Amino acid sequence: MFRKNPPASPGTVAPVERVTSVLGTGINWKGDLHGSGGIRIEGTFDGEIAVRGLVVVGETGRVTCEELRANTVVVAGSVRGNITAEKIEIRSTGRVWGDVTTVAFATEEGAFLRGQVRMEESVELQFETPADEAVLDEQTANLADDEGEQTT
Repeated sequence: MFRKNPPASPGTVAPVERVTSVLGTGINWKGDLHGSGGIRIEGTFDGEIAVRGLVVVGETGRVTCEELRANTVVVAGSVRGNITAEKIEIRSTGRVWGDVTTVAFATEEGAFLRGQVRMEESVELQFETPADEAVLDEQTANLADDEGEQTT
């Protein structure tokens, strides 16, 4: 009668659907944000975001990025940049300047979007896997060793 969600297959990381980190009001961050978890942004963020999980831009949050990628994105503040996510919600106080690609899209009365909305049957988020990150770390370490040998 009731369907259970199938268990995640080994080797895949399930997205986190709760906030595990907060960028508070008054904090200005410039850089890239990648990984798994849920983040709430109440301050100012300038850079790329690719999070396997939840991204909440709170009412005081201001995000400027070329591309914001996450499983779920909730915007109550402002986002200047394109958003790609499985689920996107723009709250009544939310403002988005950019194109949106999603499977599920919701807005509240008063929400603002200047851009195009593209609804898809599925969205390819292309997150780096932990194995990819380990290879990158190894390549970076090898590069640092090579540079160290050249300077001596």
